[in-house]
Amino acid sequence: MRLHSAPMSGNSYKVWLLLGLLGKECEVVNYNTRGGETHSPQFLNNVNPEGKVPVLELDDGTMLPESAAIMLYLAEDTPYLPEGSLERAQVMRWMFFEQYSLLLYLSRPRLWRMWDVEMTEVRKAELEEYFEQGYRALGVMERHLANREFFVGDTPTTADVALYVYPRLCHEGGYDLEGFAEVRRWMERIATLPGYVPPPSQA
Repeated sequence: MRLHSAPMSGNSYKVWLLLGLLGKECEVVNYNTRGGETHSPQFLNNVNPEGKVPVLELDDGTMLPESAAIMLYLAEDTPYLPEGSLERAQVMRWMFFEQYSLLLYLSRPRLWRMWDVEMTEVRKAELEEYFEQGYRALGVMERHLANREFFVGDTPTTADVALYVYPRLCHEGGYDLEGFAEVRRWMERIATLPGYVPPPSQA
């Protein structure tokens, strides 16, 4: 397999982390997304017409984009994807939550800082909304973790991997997790799992 990714991409980190936790080998091809490499004709025609990473290239040449789809594919027949239908549905519930209620609000402030985006008055107003919604989503996670170690069941799943990445990186966008003790303890548990891969900025 070959993973098409970007060094500072949170969504790419999700896949790197899961690969490490599963003990799976994978060739990695990194792109400069800021430099436009994922929008080159070669990438659009041969890797992903949407111009995004990560994309998992399978041994037969099939290209599988979208981090959630890649993670579910990799986790099949492993402890990171439960066998029971209800447990799988719960995993998907939290992966959907991560995509629609968490990712945008935690990732955009980080992206703007990394790319030195000019903070216009419009963007300042948007940033306030991102922080409001991001802290709200972190509060949902905090309450869910109040009486459990992982998000679904008694062992880590792809839900934990998906949810881990942007809270782990959110300080790079200006977030403060001081008031989220359960989230911080949960992140510490993830970081002690066999095969754990640190964030790219700390690798």
